[in-house]
Amino acid sequence: MNINAMVNYHVTSLHEQAFRFDVDGIEGNLVAPELNKVQVHVKDLRDNFPLSFAHDGIAFKRSPTGIQNFTQAGWRAKYEKEISHLLSESIAAKDVIIFDHTVRIDDIDASRKPARNVHNDYSSVSANQRLIDLVGKEEAASFSRGHFAFVNVWRPIESVVKSSPLGFIQPNSVKAEDWLDIELIYPDRRGQILGLLHNPKHEWFYISDMTPEEVIIFNIYDNKGRAHLAHSALDGLSEKHSSAGAQNAPRKSIETRTLIRF
Repeated sequence: MNINAMVNYHVTSLHEQAFRFDVDGIEGNLVAPELNKVQVHVKDLRDNFPLSFAHDGIAFKRSPTGIQNFTQAGWRAKYEKEISHLLSESIAAKDVIIFDHTVRIDDIDASRKPARNVHNDYSSVSANQRLIDLVGKEEAASFSRGHFAFVNVWRPIESVVKSSPLGFIQPNSVKAEDWLDIELIYPDRRGQILGLLHNPKHEWFYISDMTPEEVIIFNIYDNKGRAHLAHSALDGLSEKHSSAGAQNAPRKSIETRTLIRF
């Protein structure tokens, strides 16, 4: 089944395109660059997921977790063991370094809400800098001589996702000129992501009604050129997701960021 959804593409400008975080010293205070709201057609791959991590940089897996509450003490070590095993079994990861977990809640008072810009988490420049930040220059050089990647694992928590699900664009429908660098400006540092310009040829897809027993594994950067995926929360869903019930259960999810060596 196909749906219609709203997403926010990036735009070109004479001014620096940047997200500014914790502005005026207020945690969670975000100033975003200009964005272009576009309605897109999105294909539901729930019953037929024809993509693979090897060729398309993404995998959809059933992977139950033993963690029932991601706020209780002690969850991190147990969950990271699960994620490491998942990535070893699913994408043949030899080494897994887990360096971040982000819980997002689609609520006005949440400090981390779903990302509503069409993007990829790293540019080539920021990925290689992140590698150095994580393992140091000497070890980063060793990683670079082999095959490494940054890979995210996304999971709903607490309930089935009925609103603002995570959507992706088929990598082979994106042209190189669709990407642009977007700066991330924090009070104490700068980073960089890739934003995406609108192209009507982009082919969007998602998995409907994802549960906490399911995950999406997707590539962010690969030094051997494996496809990376533009992604964003999907808003204004048509069809079955427009029900009032969806409004009563805001999307909650956890995304785990990893550095992989193959």
